[in-house]
Amino acid sequence: MKLSSWHKIVVYILLIGFSIYFLFPFIWIVLTALKSEAEVHQYPITFFPSEFRFENFVNAWKAQPFGLYFMNSVTITVLTTLGQIISCSLIAYGFARYDFKFKNGLFILLLATMMIPWDVTMIPLYMQFNLFGWINTLKPLIVPAFFGSAYYVFLLRQFLMNVPKDLEHAAKIDGANDFQIYSRIFVPIMKAPLTLIAVLNMLSVWNDYLGPLIFLQDRMKYTLALGLASFKGVHELQILPIMAITIIMIIPPVIAFLYAQKYIVEGISGAIK
Repeated sequence: MKLSSWHKIVVYILLIGFSIYFLFPFIWIVLTALKSEAEVHQYPITFFPSEFRFENFVNAWKAQPFGLYFMNSVTITVLTTLGQIISCSLIAYGFARYDFKFKNGLFILLLATMMIPWDVTMIPLYMQFNLFGWINTLKPLIVPAFFGSAYYVFLLRQFLMNVPKDLEHAAKIDGANDFQIYSRIFVPIMKAPLTLIAVLNMLSVWNDYLGPLIFLQDRMKYTLALGLASFKGVHELQILPIMAITIIMIIPPVIAFLYAQKYIVEGISGAIK
């Protein structure tokens, strides 16, 4: 059904209004971080700073080793994303394209693990990693990702179930083995859902506070989220540096989403084409 010009105008006005509503807190944080200390506490409140103070970001960054925290977060995020993509795509490929004994039962058992909240397994995981000698290292935050996630496996499996069998048959006729079919045919087809998984995992890991809090003790191994929380505890009344570090922390996920959004919205028809 085609919309009239008047309806389009109304829709655009509503969309712009909602966009401003949701973007306003972020805009407020950015403008506050650029103010002077006196402007932050003055009353009545001013929206725009009288002078843009970009040195606030530099001063806040140097207040603690946020560069090291940033690199720790990048390391964990990149490795866990890589682990999830590799493991989940292989597991989902097996469930979607092969027939084997107890296949459905194993898949139901896998989905059942989604009902167990992480808080319940927190203590057993800590005891297990402590037995391995991994406490106060980055391993507890990285290694589990290489064993997959039930939700991501389910996502990919449902995607692969809709891919025609003709692709596999044609590849086998051409002499491709199972791994070549997976890596050269199905991995490119899964580009859209794999990108979605990468973005979702990045947002989850990048903003994770509880995991690093439990497994990390040395401040030099802190992630950016944990470092920011620690910084807030020490500088609770200093609004400027907290705002500045918060903005820096927000930037990587925003960039990742803006880059990947065109792949996230792709459907299976576009991927196969």
